[in-house]
Amino acid sequence: MMKITLIRHTSVAVDAGVVYGFTDVETASSFPEEAASAAQRIAGEVFDGVFCSPLSRCRRLAAACGFPDAVPDARLKELNFGKWEMQRWDSIDDPLLEKWYMDWMNIPAGGGESFRDQLERVSDFLEELKRGAYRHVCLFVHSGVIRCVLVYAGVCAPDEIFTMDIPFGSRTDITLPSQVKS
Repeated sequence: MMKITLIRHTSVAVDAGVVYGFTDVETASSFPEEAASAAQRIAGEVFDGVFCSPLSRCRRLAAACGFPDAVPDARLKELNFGKWEMQRWDSIDDPLLEKWYMDWMNIPAGGGESFRDQLERVSDFLEELKRGAYRHVCLFVHSGVIRCVLVYAGVCAPDEIFTMDIPFGSRTDITLPSQVKS
């Protein structure tokens, strides 16, 4: 079995209601306090692998938690919202928005990615991870990636993922069966 500890990045310096998935945004001014809390959540843990999204909000938190050499992997990025990035949700004037609300699993958000696209790339990362000899891995990632991991692990169904609260700087733990090597 392989344990995965997922740490969501801290608050960002983006107004509430603004779409910022793939965009590399700054952390909020509360970063030092939030990072210290996140570090406390994993204090004393021993990881044999530490990975992160390549976006600075995740890399910065990994470093602040004592893992400056966390391995960045593009498959751990947040959902790509395409042309909706850095727009306010309530001001997006795109007929695709209503279609996306009805079928976010399959329709690419703003022409970027669908949830299925993100789930496939996160699943690819997890499959690769399972082929390694890891016992306990830490991932510094985004809420969308955490939701994908929970779906992959069978913790919840895709239609339940947006009912879950995943606060900034929070910790989520799951266990996956290790892949049997032939």
